[in-house]
Amino acid sequence: MDLGVFNLVRHLTDLPVVRASIIATVVAIGFNYLGFRYFTYRDRDKSGRTKELSLFFLFSVIGLVIQNGVLYAATYGFGWDTPLQSNVFKFLGIGIATLFRFWSYRTWVFRALPAREAVQAAESFLEQRGPASRAAEPDRVG
Repeated sequence: MDLGVFNLVRHLTDLPVVRASIIATVVAIGFNYLGFRYFTYRDRDKSGRTKELSLFFLFSVIGLVIQNGVLYAATYGFGWDTPLQSNVFKFLGIGIATLFRFWSYRTWVFRALPAREAVQAAESFLEQRGPASRAAEPDRVG
C-alpha cells in the first residue's frame, strides 16, 4: 500500500519525493493500526486503548523517520532521485522500518494477555456456550 500511494502521489502531484513518501507512510500507518488491532493482534489485551494508540503512533512516527530518512539520504545526500532509485530506497526504508515496527508493536503496543487473564477469558467463552452445546461435542481423551 505504501509504495502504491507513494507512486500515485508522486505522479499526480509536483510534491518533492520525501513529502510524497511521508503522505504515503501516514496513510499506511492508519491502515496498519486497523489491521493490527482487528486482525493480527485481535486476541491481545484490549484494555488501555489510549495507551495502545499513543504507543502505536509513537513507534509509527519513529518508523516514519527511519523509513523516510533512508529515502532522504539517497535523494538529497547522494542525488539518487530517478523514479526507479526512489522506489528502491523507499522499499529499503520500508524494510528497515518494518523490522523496527514489528519488534516495537509486538513488545510494547499489542501486549499478550497475562496467562491468568487468558485462562479466565477462555473459561468465560466456554461458559457462554452453555452445557447443551458442550454435551453434543465428543469427549476428548488426551
